[in-house]
Amino acid sequence: MSKTVLVSAADVAGCPSVSSVGVAAAAQLAAITADAFRDDPFNNWLFKQPRNMHKMFAAMARHLYAPRGFCQILSEGGEDLAATMWMMPGGTFAPPLRSLLSTAQAFVADDGVAGLRRGLAVGRAMDMQHPSEPHVYLFSVGVVAAGRGRGLGRRLLEPVLSACDRRATPVYLENSNPANCRFYHSLGFERRAMIEPVAGCPPLEAMWREPRS
Repeated sequence: MSKTVLVSAADVAGCPSVSSVGVAAAAQLAAITADAFRDDPFNNWLFKQPRNMHKMFAAMARHLYAPRGFCQILSEGGEDLAATMWMMPGGTFAPPLRSLLSTAQAFVADDGVAGLRRGLAVGRAMDMQHPSEPHVYLFSVGVVAAGRGRGLGRRLLEPVLSACDRRATPVYLENSNPANCRFYHSLGFERRAMIEPVAGCPPLEAMWREPRS
């Protein structure tokens, strides 16, 4: 019996204006993503202040997704407009100590121990729902205010999703904004569960996409 070959970054087709980036672009990844999530209900509840959200995205980009995952930035006219951070199958999610310390600072900066407890509760709830079967994980896709309404998020996602279809690899994400449900449904994602780490907080929607034939 032949072994299934899961998707990798090498399977993703190139796209005009889109660059695959590494650790050197971590600051750009964080800035784009933080700007895109500025009005996100779940992340505003979690971090209280945009600067704390930015700290978290910077830590994730620098220590986890840029060195271990697959990150892309879409630029036009010399301006960075959209970004994605993915983890491909087999990638290691366990963050290094530097990342843990930076993320902890983002939680406690404005809310002390209560912020840290909130962050730990979110981490536990997300881990409990995270699929055990092999898949691609979409950590974030974000478009800055100046680029919205132009289909830039779709331009970033579709080449990766097409590669997942060719390699018969499913995709998982947590949607933190109900306004994005229709967009994700249009790409083939379906609700798998609702994640409510703490009673009364804005929920996360766990979404799963089966590969299309």
